[in-house]
Amino acid sequence: MITLPFQRKKKEKLRPHFVKKEKTTEKVQKLKQEDFKKEIKESRKKEIGKSNIAFSVLKEPIISEKGTRLEGEGKYLFKVFPRANKNNIKRAIEELYKVRVEKINIITVPAKKIRLGKTEGEKGGYKKAIVTLEKGQKLEVVSK
Repeated sequence: MITLPFQRKKKEKLRPHFVKKEKTTEKVQKLKQEDFKKEIKESRKKEIGKSNIAFSVLKEPIISEKGTRLEGEGKYLFKVFPRANKNNIKRAIEELYKVRVEKINIITVPAKKIRLGKTEGEKGGYKKAIVTLEKGQKLEVVSK
């Protein structure tokens, strides 16, 4: 949009010309950034204890021969919801079981074809998470 000279003068009059920007040094800016980062970290800590993320991410632990063998190595198997990601799973395990998670591996188990006589169908697939805990930590896992 084109502004005419008489319109420009009106805009200049409306703007307060006496307002000055604060001159901040680099040190002050760094301190402000550090304070902001601390506030974010504290707010995240508060959120972890209050949320119910564990119940929207984890379905159930998987109790199997492979799962019991992996428990000796500090690894545990869980069925998780299909949209869960590693960060959500880690937060959920740490919140629910009060342990430190070192690593998470995710496997998507595909659906299997099943046939009963003439009828064919599928056995539903699922998403599986292998959770590795830090050394010296254990989980008390009980199936449904």
